[in-house]
Parts: sequence; structure tokens; C-alpha cells
Amino acid sequence: MVTPQIKNEPARNSKQGFVYLPLIAGWLVPGAGHFLLGKWARGAFLAASIVCMFGLGLAMQGKLYGGAHDILDMLGLAGDLGNGLLYIVSRVLSLGADQVQVTTGDYGTRFIVAAVDAHNLRTGRKA
Repeated sequence: MVTPQIKNEPARNSKQGFVYLPLIAGWLVPGAGHFLLGKWARGAFLAASIVCMFGLGLAMQGKLYGGAHDILDMLGLAGDLGNGLLYIVSRVLSLGADQVQVTTGDYGTRFIVAAVDAHNLRTGRKA
């Protein structure tokens, strides 16, 4: 017997398990959260987009934030940390300008910041 869904009650995802795994995986490796959910095309597109934008940002001498000296630097650092392993590997390899030297570097800094929506897919907020 199927129970009707109450109008104001959100749809529940019937999948069990650690619901934050796609979120964590997607943070560490772009597209990995979507791959775990079987969304291969979306994951591949997301991975390619983020890696390309990150690479373009570095190529344009974009700044990777390493420390927080003021509120804007803290926000930049939080955005950079959203890139997971891309950010960590880039910092270890000393990639990314410490100070923006050319005007295109500011565009490069903007390209480096990225987001992942795999958690919303896993929890059923997004189809």
C-alpha cells in the first residue's frame, strides 16, 4: 500500500547511507559527488568546467589566497577552499600569484572560485 504524500511535507529520499558523501567527494574532486550519484554527464561537465576555469585562472595569474589579513581575504580564502584538492595541490606546488600584478589576474582570481550542487541532488532538493 502506498501512502499519499502530505502536501506541505517535503519529498523524502528513499536512499539510505551517508548523505554527505557526495558533498564531501564533490568538494575534494570536482564532479565526484555527481559520479557517485550516477549523474555521469553532469559530473563530467562539472569536472571539466571547474578544472578548466581553475587552470585558466592560474594561467591569467589569478591569486590563490593563503592567509586572511582582512574580511575580503577571508572570503577569498573560503572561496578558494571550496575547490578542494585543486586548491591544496596548487598551494603545495606554489601556483597562483600572491599579489595580482596584471589586470587579467583579477579575472583569473574570479575563475578560481567554484561551487558544487551534489549535496542537493543527494538529499532530493534538486532532480
